[in-house]
Amino acid sequence: MSSDRAQLVAMGFEPARIDWALKATSNAGLQPAMDHLLANSDNPIPAADQQAASSSSANEDFDEEDTDALAAHIKSKGGSIKDDDLVAKSIKCSECGKVFRSNATASFHAEKSGHQEFEESTEEIKPLTEEEKKAKLAELRQKLAEKRANQAKEETVANKANEALRRKAGQDIGKAKEDLELKEVQKEAERKKREKLEDAKAKAAIKAQIELDKKERAERVAREKAARDGQAAPPAAASTPLAKPSAAVKSSENPETRLQVRLSTGGPPLTKTFPSDGTLMDVAEWIASESLAYNVDTVTFASTFPRKTFSRDEMTKTLKANGLTPSAVLLAS
Repeated sequence: MSSDRAQLVAMGFEPARIDWALKATSNAGLQPAMDHLLANSDNPIPAADQQAASSSSANEDFDEEDTDALAAHIKSKGGSIKDDDLVAKSIKCSECGKVFRSNATASFHAEKSGHQEFEESTEEIKPLTEEEKKAKLAELRQKLAEKRANQAKEETVANKANEALRRKAGQDIGKAKEDLELKEVQKEAERKKREKLEDAKAKAAIKAQIELDKKERAERVAREKAARDGQAAPPAAASTPLAKPSAAVKSSENPETRLQVRLSTGGPPLTKTFPSDGTLMDVAEWIASESLAYNVDTVTFASTFPRKTFSRDEMTKTLKANGLTPSAVLLAS
């Protein structure tokens, strides 16, 4: 017998109505069967279900060996055997004395209490009166209401917990996103700062070279004028802050040339160090690989200081030959 049927029997429902409810709900579970019992408490049991229930009850109550033993006992006492004497009308727990209508209720009691000793009894359990049935149904409805209320509370608590977890997960994702964005901003600021510093160094080196070239031209003009006038050449000027920078900065023989290229299409400038023996075509190929807006065959370069646009012939010359060593700033268009 199913645990659903045993529980319903323990609740006080008639076994015949329980069998009807389980059959009508296709054994869908305790709750559907209970709903059927409550909804049809005042309706008669269909004849087919009543007959099946009676047959099932008879099979549960009768035991051929116990009946033979009972008959032998009555004969030994000189009594007569009646049909009612041979029918076990209830089952009694030998350990606690409780009496049950059927094997189902006795089994349910055994599961709950752990009692194992049972015996058949001729004691008949009176069926519930209408008032008792109503009281039992009211008690059952109250228990169901309490159970549903507890389930609703548990679901509310679970939903709150899930919502808290969802919000925390959202906050964690938002914080991770903010941290990533902050790192990107810091990285971009560092890059711009570095490019600005490199640009300032390149401009300073170019300016120092221009001042040095101006001083050399002035001295050369003075020497040439003195030679034309038959005068002695003026002595070379003493070392001043405008003297030629160190070899690492001023030398046009530096093996490397550092270029900063500003794009006419906008965006941050591009910086890279090339071999001084490389050509402007090498720079053009690099620019084309960095930006799809430029083509190797059409890109042109111009120096920012002094202002100069390099021809296609100069594109094939080395950076050193184009006077871009050791560093320069170019505009790509």
